[in-house]
Amino acid sequence: MKKHKTYFNWSSGKDSALALYYLLKNDQFLVKELITTVNSHYNRVSMHGLRKELLVAQTNALNIPASLIELPEMPSMAMYEQKMNATVVRLKSKGFTYAAFGDIFLEDLRVYRENQLEKEGFKAVFPLWKKNTKALLNEFLDLGFKTIIVCANSKYFGEDFVGTIIDKHFIDNLPEGVDPCGENGEFHTFCFDGPIFKNPIAFEIGEKVYREYDTPKTDDNSVCKSDSEKYGVWYCDLIPK
Repeated sequence: MKKHKTYFNWSSGKDSALALYYLLKNDQFLVKELITTVNSHYNRVSMHGLRKELLVAQTNALNIPASLIELPEMPSMAMYEQKMNATVVRLKSKGFTYAAFGDIFLEDLRVYRENQLEKEGFKAVFPLWKKNTKALLNEFLDLGFKTIIVCANSKYFGEDFVGTIIDKHFIDNLPEGVDPCGENGEFHTFCFDGPIFKNPIAFEIGEKVYREYDTPKTDDNSVCKSDSEKYGVWYCDLIPK
């Protein structure tokens, strides 16, 4: 059976790690590149606030070629689409035909991704789609993955929450209405060990920082979904060892 040459939209977090795990075990797909958007102003993973050095250490441990899409701090939608399209065109020229994502529930975002990719003849695959998030998180932990919370919406969480390594007790202690996988943007993580890594990624916990932003007018996958004009995010800086 011929495998579909696939690139994976790698966020550095737990959902990406589990989705990639599924893909690597699926005979239909051949994952040959990871793509991550990076905030060029801070040199960190977009939304997650993770240092680029840790992202590189992580993708090296996955032993899959990785590329960065550098974006300014607050890119326009037009700029984002132009950068993404240039990447898709490049990958198409190399024989890629599929794009994979770790999304679970966000219908509008899935439709957007599919429509954008269809323009270049790509198909999208969502290995975690519509799966129960509590079951997914338990499976993630049972498989031996390890992940730490790097940022969180201050509407739900305080400073103590970021820098927490997720364990089996995590789900039972979440505030009411918060998705166990943070699928509505409540929190984001950094996956630093697991069965798809050739080695764990070493780091130490740095300072914790609170930042406030203007709420985007349209943003389907933000750590900061909010009904107010401003939203707050707690970040935990992780320092490479």
